[in-house]
Amino acid sequence: MSVDPWKGILKDTQRHSAYLRYFEEWEARIGSFLEYRLSQDDPSDSGRLPLGGVPFGVKDNIAVEGYHCTCGSKILKDFTSPYSATAVNRLKAAGAVPVGKCNLDEFGMGSSTDNSALKKTHNPWDVSRVAGGSSGGSAAAVAAGLVPFALGSDTGGSVRQPAAFCGVYGLKPTYGAVSRYGLVAYASSLEVVGVLADTVDTARRVFDVIKGQDELDQSSALYPGLSRDRGGNPGAAPPAASTARIAVVEGLEGLSPEVEETYRSSIDFYKAAGCEIQPVSLPSLDYAVAAYYTIATAEASANLARYTGIRYGYRDTGAVTMEEMVRSSRTKGFGDEVKLRILLGTYVLRSGFQDQYYGRAQKIRTAIRNDFDRVFAAADLLLMPVFPVQAFPHGDTSLDQFQQKLADKFTVAANLAGIPALSFPTAPRNGLPVGMQLLGPVFSEQRLFAAAEIHEKSLGGIPRPHGFRSV
Repeated sequence: MSVDPWKGILKDTQRHSAYLRYFEEWEARIGSFLEYRLSQDDPSDSGRLPLGGVPFGVKDNIAVEGYHCTCGSKILKDFTSPYSATAVNRLKAAGAVPVGKCNLDEFGMGSSTDNSALKKTHNPWDVSRVAGGSSGGSAAAVAAGLVPFALGSDTGGSVRQPAAFCGVYGLKPTYGAVSRYGLVAYASSLEVVGVLADTVDTARRVFDVIKGQDELDQSSALYPGLSRDRGGNPGAAPPAASTARIAVVEGLEGLSPEVEETYRSSIDFYKAAGCEIQPVSLPSLDYAVAAYYTIATAEASANLARYTGIRYGYRDTGAVTMEEMVRSSRTKGFGDEVKLRILLGTYVLRSGFQDQYYGRAQKIRTAIRNDFDRVFAAADLLLMPVFPVQAFPHGDTSLDQFQQKLADKFTVAANLAGIPALSFPTAPRNGLPVGMQLLGPVFSEQRLFAAAEIHEKSLGGIPRPHGFRSV
């Protein structure tokens, strides 16, 4: 199924009424949106534009003019965005309609969306379990059929992991392929605007709209083959997906039986489809989590320094002095996980510690890039798990915040290297989705789509949670 059946759903009175009832029924169960507007105010020409009248959700750390931009935090809960992100504007120009802002872990820091200060989001497959994070609201909304796609952000797996937990597709593009203008900064050298979608075709079509250089974002890159990329050279044609060389990682440890079995069956599937399977080692993977959290927290401590209660955001009006006001506003406005990461980042950047921690982390980052370069010199794609376990219950004491960070091992490496990765759903196990991911060299998104599409066709479409209804 593509996005085409969604076209004009906000204009057609009968379809809109049924959609509104379905939306509100599911939203009451899962809490995926912090704010939404399902009015019939659709200015697009559904027949003329590629995404005419198609509704979509936006993670609430991505700006949409006239909507709040809370980042899931008390410190920004009353802030309204005066402009829209470039990715949002490009989708609107293609006719798509943003209908709401999706819940997230505060400032994108977490793996469950339970770190949101404003709302709790549940997994549509089992509301006693988390939707993943930090783009959990976006993933849950797509999985429940409230929207065919939603924008998210991926700093260390925040699109791919909730996609895996909720049974949808999650694209983390090449760093610079999609403009970050309008994305609230957390860790600027790692984060990208990504896509959560109900089909490979939807993910591909949305990515084709939002990719490309943006003069408002100096980190955005010339995407090969785009007419707007003046002087850019088309990239090499992707190999046929059925004959692709796919690398698989040997000796992975710590996977649950369900995830390990799915990884093995995914390898067998691609081998049976005609792909050449190449076992590889990634020695630097063991150091990826430590390097990632050193770099990410250092950048977070700098980026979040702007939240003082002076220019915008929550301000403690009971404070007497400015110093007291700044301290009190941050203490009351930030959640525990955000405070922890700011403190860690400030620590690793201290004089005398920067070379010991931050400098070493950057060297590990280079080693990870070199490992990927070695793999992709001989293979077209790399297949890996997304997360060691399936969606875990809310408040699971066996997977606390520290254990969740360690479990990011399979996702953070792509962000450190700046390469694209696509999480794709497989057949559920024990009634819950399991996601795998394909990674490729920079600007190889079309390879990822092609390989994932083979798997999608073998399933006859992705499984849906109980009660799902398509448009």
